[in-house]
Amino acid sequence: MMKLKLDITMNLYPWVEMVVFSELCGFGPLLHTAKEVPGLFEQEMQKMAKKYGIWLVPGSVFEKRENLIYNTASVINPQGEVVTRYSKMFPFYPYEVGVTPGSQFCVFDVPNVGKFGISICYDMWFPETIRTLTVMGAEVILHPTMTGTIDRDIELSIARAMASVNQCFLFDVNGLDTGGSGCSIVCGPDGRVIYQAGSTEEIIPIELNIEQVRRSRELGILRLGQPLKSFRDHIGVFGIYQANAPLPYLDSLGPLIKPTKLDKLAKLRQKESEFIENPSTATYNDEFN
Repeated sequence: MMKLKLDITMNLYPWVEMVVFSELCGFGPLLHTAKEVPGLFEQEMQKMAKKYGIWLVPGSVFEKRENLIYNTASVINPQGEVVTRYSKMFPFYPYEVGVTPGSQFCVFDVPNVGKFGISICYDMWFPETIRTLTVMGAEVILHPTMTGTIDRDIELSIARAMASVNQCFLFDVNGLDTGGSGCSIVCGPDGRVIYQAGSTEEIIPIELNIEQVRRSRELGILRLGQPLKSFRDHIGVFGIYQANAPLPYLDSLGPLIKPTKLDKLAKLRQKESEFIENPSTATYNDEFN
């Protein structure tokens, strides 16, 4: 199916030089579909990239590696060569249980165009990830996603924020049939929306002017704030990022586990207890009714 979509895309838009698919679009979000990388899927995608002479990011797959499973995206050049791979650093715990975090950031050069970075889905919720790619020189962030949950609207705001505070283009490409709800978004280096898709399948042909990133970083967002230069010139370091820094509040939040019905019941009983002990001040929250 992905090969058919590529054939259609290149027939409609033969001027396209790079194609990006959504996260886990090839085989879906089930761990038993995990493949070895390199493998047949990547080889088929290499053939397609070479066939059309395009850069290709064919979403991601669950990758079997040393008895572990990673969420891995490949970057293929127009010669059909894999130039780099990236494994998602922040699996969607506690829901993406069984997936091992990657540990290496990923940027790559497109000759005579610019520097690109790869990020996957939940990574974007941790601003340090996009900031690190930017500090490494990335001017465009390619962000395959597979979100079918009710927080998609929040992700759209995060995408705009990440594009603006890092003064970069950001392509947040969300899936559909593989479990996503669509609404892909392309943001410019000022955080403005260049295009936002709906909840049906779309091909989104966008022509980028990378010079907009360079001008933004030189002169400021809308010739106003210059967050990257200000970050560079910050007079100190952030203590929370120091090795072995004590983080008592974060430690107090408890384990990273899925909420359960028992949690809701326990909270309800706590509310009832508070009401019995002090009926004048205790209140019930509607969510427990």
